[in-house]
Order: sequence, then C-alpha cells, then structure tokens
Amino acid sequence: MSVICLEDDAFFALIETVVERLKSDNEPKAPRDMGNWVSSKDAMDLLGISSPNTLQKYRNEGWIEFTQLSANKILYDRRSIAKYLEKKKQRRL
Repeated sequence: MSVICLEDDAFFALIETVVERLKSDNEPKAPRDMGNWVSSKDAMDLLGISSPNTLQKYRNEGWIEFTQLSANKILYDRRSIAKYLEKKKQRRL
C-alpha cells in the first residue's frame, strides 16, 4: 500500500478540482442542434400552449408540419411553427 502526502494547499486545490468536475458532469446537457426540427416540449413552448392534446390538434389540422420517428417520438418543423404564428399574428390599430 502506498501513502501519498500533500501539503494543505495542494490537497484543497485537488478537492476543488474534483468538486468542479462533479458539478460539470451533473449539469444538464444542452440539446443537440437538430436544425429546424424541435421536440414536442419545445414546439409547445414556441406555440405558447401547455396541452399535448392541443399540439396534436395542430398536427391533425395540418397547421404545423411534423415527422413521426416512432410511436412516441414526434419532431416538429420550426419554420412551420413560425409561419403559423405569423399567420395568427394580430395587429391592433
């Protein structure tokens, strides 16, 4: 068995480094850039809605474009969401 001796300053610097690395490993990762495709949650945020049923209605009515990768994975076209919002924009005089 080996014994490693450190001066106080070196020991505390090592502890700080370990703590910082643990913090950075536990921080949520930024989503990967998928270009114009966004997740259901992001689509709802962009549209200002909180109901998945409303999002499904927008899909069913053809108001926004989407692609379905699997039964539970649907991605939405960010440009079609922007077009929908622009079309629904109201101007007050």
